[in-house]
Amino acid sequence: MSELLASGNRLGTYLRDRRVKLDPAAFGFPAERRRTPGLRREEVAQRANISPTWYAWLEQGRGGGPSADVLDRIARALMLTDVEREHLFLLGLGRPPEARYRKDAGVTPRLQRVLDALDPSPALIRTATWDVVAWNRAATAMLMDYGSLAPEQRNMLRFVFLDPRARAAHYDWESVARLVLGAFRLDAARAGAAADVEPLVDELRRRSPEFKAMWQDHDIPGSHGEAVKHIRHPVLGPIAFEYSTFAVDGRTDLSLLVYNPIATADAERIAEISRCARVTPPAK
Repeated sequence: MSELLASGNRLGTYLRDRRVKLDPAAFGFPAERRRTPGLRREEVAQRANISPTWYAWLEQGRGGGPSADVLDRIARALMLTDVEREHLFLLGLGRPPEARYRKDAGVTPRLQRVLDALDPSPALIRTATWDVVAWNRAATAMLMDYGSLAPEQRNMLRFVFLDPRARAAHYDWESVARLVLGAFRLDAARAGAAADVEPLVDELRRRSPEFKAMWQDHDIPGSHGEAVKHIRHPVLGPIAFEYSTFAVDGRTDLSLLVYNPIATADAERIAEISRCARVTPPAK
């Protein structure tokens, strides 16, 4: 019977499972004379600033569905990770929570090893505000020596609209710029970073008439995750890439970009030039 109740009240089962795994002493609650491990229901309710009765009903599967605000407060009270918080919303509301952008410039060594393993395909990781935070050797050779730039200069939108090299590298700069700007707008909205990109948008409005005009058009691309990209490389000449964008699991603020050379001969030439590339340590 208890297993049947648990299967019919997955939200309550999950809340209780998270609650009993917390250490009361870590939250300033007395640990003695407890019949069961973990926090009491009223202690979770106190931390979440909700009614103890209402929280008890949630664990018991009574009282109707919770609001997003209540779930968010419970997630903080139970010290849930981003992944656990998402699971809580899926159980309670049938959908993930709204994006909550976090600023974190670093990547894990594991992600850097993924990038390095993709050589000779240029690959990089960018934030939702389109700052490049990690790259491999092929990206240095084919796209830009990001390591020689200060962090604030590693922004892809600034490069497209303010750097003459972007116009020289692309055959149809205006079409590329429109696609890039629409994708940037969409990425920032999805990640909940609209407020964080305002200073960058204001800067580019002042410095680039093309950006100002395109931004006012509010164009959104039908699809920007996969495409073919043609560039003029100063040494290798014309190169065609299959361009793909991938989400980074557990990091809504990051995207992995891979430029896979279409022609085998181009891949071999990129591999050769990458081996000879001088990789600059990142500027701090």
